[in-house]
Amino acid sequence: MLRVAMVSPYSISIPGGVQAQVLGLAREMRRLGHEVRVLAPCDGPPPEPFVTPLGNSLPASANGSVAPLAPDPSAALRTIRALNDEAFDVIHLHEPLVPGPTVTALLLQLAPTVGTFHSAGESAAYRVLSKTARWGADHLSTRVAVSEAARELAERYLGGEYTILFNGIEIERYRRPDIKRADQPTIFFCGRYEPRKGLETLLEAMRHVSRDVRLWVASDGVGIDDLRNTYGGDERISWLGRITDQDKLDRLAACSVFCAPSLRGESFGIVLLEAMAAGAPLVASDIDGYRNVALHDENAILVPPGDAVELGSALRSMLEDDELRDRLVAGGRKRAETFSMTSLAHRYIDIYRELLRAETERELIIPQNRFVTMFQDRVLRRSRAVER
Repeated sequence: MLRVAMVSPYSISIPGGVQAQVLGLAREMRRLGHEVRVLAPCDGPPPEPFVTPLGNSLPASANGSVAPLAPDPSAALRTIRALNDEAFDVIHLHEPLVPGPTVTALLLQLAPTVGTFHSAGESAAYRVLSKTARWGADHLSTRVAVSEAARELAERYLGGEYTILFNGIEIERYRRPDIKRADQPTIFFCGRYEPRKGLETLLEAMRHVSRDVRLWVASDGVGIDDLRNTYGGDERISWLGRITDQDKLDRLAACSVFCAPSLRGESFGIVLLEAMAAGAPLVASDIDGYRNVALHDENAILVPPGDAVELGSALRSMLEDDELRDRLVAGGRKRAETFSMTSLAHRYIDIYRELLRAETERELIIPQNRFVTMFQDRVLRRSRAVER
């Protein structure tokens, strides 16, 4: 049995792609018999009993997105305490260079560290802090990227070698035979509102589909109210706000089409895999991140990003052509099976064991320079004083 700390810089109680991977991977590894704890900021009750909350998050703007981070000293102290109190064999850092718990854990070097890089496209932080970021990355025991696009971004600024392990999905969670498909043709969009997610393109595309088609919009975020004011006159649109994970699963099983109209910046199309596993017909943008998962006319219809006319046409085809829809759904289910979380968990466990085997063979303790040792001692003393 391995003892693993799975560390996320993003609030684990706020929906997001990285958070979903962290929780799903931890659940699967625990099912396989390993002791895994998730260390992460948490706004509200922890979503799982194996989560160690590190405090509330603050919204931080980065690369056209808003990330729920906890870069404050109190979160760092809680991270140090949690890592120091438990004898973890391996520390797995998701987005290891994002400010907050992952950077704190990387500085501590209390066990071999695996760093998984999720971001793709461009990173202003890497560009501005390239030397510091490269120094931090050099302290990882091994590096993993979730896609070619994520590897390319990390390699461009950080150098080093990366194993590519695509994200995984808990297949069984999406199989909902008890949920019936909606009687009325229904398109489903789910994701935090950001302009790059392409929601406005989908809203424009609604002008090019039948009047009996409705749209579920599960989204919140800065700017969503402006869209509601602009398109609120269309009674076919239901504005759901942020929904629970359970509600998302139910709606994936019930919708007629799932639409992912992102314009850019997607490193991996995990939301596409979720739709495929749930048996939802899929229409998505033809962008690099989504091509990791979706194949046009095999398990999805892919359209040029930002083209509302083409998107509307693809949605009509999916809604009106039963043979096309059934064929793509079958292809999607088959595709989702190849990305099972079980397979991904086994791959990571192999990496963990190889790191521990190499460390044992070398009979070395991870070196720490005098500055880092002094930093650890000082902060640990401070954390104990705060707790007293």
